[in-house]
Amino acid sequence: MTSRWASEVTASAIHALEPYADAKRAAGAFAYMKGVAPFIGVSAPERRKALRNAWVNLDSPTSDELGQAALELMWLPEREFHYAAYDLIDRYRADTDALFLRRFGAELLTTTPWWDTVDGLVSVMVSPMMRRYHDDQIVDEWSSSSDRWLIRAAIGHQRGWKRETDVPRVLQLCDVHWDSKEFFIAKAIGWAMRDIARMEPIAIRDFLADHHSANRVAIREAERGLNVLPVRRV
Repeated sequence: MTSRWASEVTASAIHALEPYADAKRAAGAFAYMKGVAPFIGVSAPERRKALRNAWVNLDSPTSDELGQAALELMWLPEREFHYAAYDLIDRYRADTDALFLRRFGAELLTTTPWWDTVDGLVSVMVSPMMRRYHDDQIVDEWSSSSDRWLIRAAIGHQRGWKRETDVPRVLQLCDVHWDSKEFFIAKAIGWAMRDIARMEPIAIRDFLADHHSANRVAIREAERGLNVLPVRRV
């Protein structure tokens, strides 16, 4: 059942963003995002400012109210509302509990998914909530799924942790999916390795030396982090 808070969030977001409709900009964004969803034509700065103003007087939600509101935004057709879903989570993340990812994470990640919403949700939801609650089981479940977006989220679940990154854990996830031919999974592996390379380059060099099958997308990203010539393979 929809909560009053979620209904208020959704209605205020629609009211805030629809006046910015720009057909030309919407068509360009639609083409750039490979037609994954229609767009209103709102720029990111306009969207964020309009939503801040629309939500300024909202009460703090419960964790479930926040999750339901984010889902209701994701269920709307236009892409800017999907971005609004992770704007909302970012704004009220402190109000989440340890069950938020388990109750809402997978559906948010896989509703009209493409790299833009998945990476946005990883940044504002998956990574910070995993850092706070450490639900390793859900990461393993996503990693073991057949869904490329859940796998991508699992590999990126420590994005931005810097020196707190559990390097063996992230590299174990990279190893599991190393032979994947799926571009978006390979890219996630490469980005995770690139981040680690800046802190622990030896760990990445050792990983690459032990993985002889070519994952060119991941290797290229990892080597950008190492800032070295490509590793020779014989």
